Amino acid sequence: MSVSQPHAAIVTVSDRASRGEYEDKGGPGCEAYLRDVVTSDLTITRHIIPDGRKSVANMLRELVAAEADLILVTGGTGPAPRDETPEGCADVIEKELAGFGEEMRRASLLEVPTAILSRQSAGIAGKSLIIMVPGKPSAIATCLNAVFAAVPYCLDLIGAAYLATDPTRIEAFRPKAK
Repeated sequence: MSVSQPHAAIVTVSDRASRGEYEDKGGPGCEAYLRDVVTSDLTITRHIIPDGRKSVANMLRELVAAEADLILVTGGTGPAPRDETPEGCADVIEKELAGFGEEMRRASLLEVPTAILSRQSAGIAGKSLIIMVPGKPSAIATCLNAVFAAVPYCLDLIGAAYLATDPTRIEAFRPKAK
């Protein structure tokens, strides 16, 4: 277990937000979620980049090199031509965690039928857990509520910083030692 303070990086992927033409709601939505659920003294950094495979991959490589423990990537996961977040993430991820995407879509489908169009997933690069989430704050909460109980233990397994959660919000699952 690492004793360092955990670092969560939030990456908003949006052409319009990166140009200042659109208010970023995904980044603040991710940050609000983390501040509500995580009880560890968490450093959060936010980044806004344009859509595109290369821009996503380049930002993720920087964050992995900077040893961000948890990276939330919001936006660009749909089927539109500029939605290349999953491809950019795939260029960096060393181990895919497909169950995250499956569970986030399952939870989202209970709220909206178009959730099936989402191409979200998650994976590991170095000691960073990368999770792709939608750009809408309510959808971010739906998706993260569906998977976040597994996040702290995943971080433990990959040698990232220890992350504690508020058990009244999300009870982190860590198997008991025998």
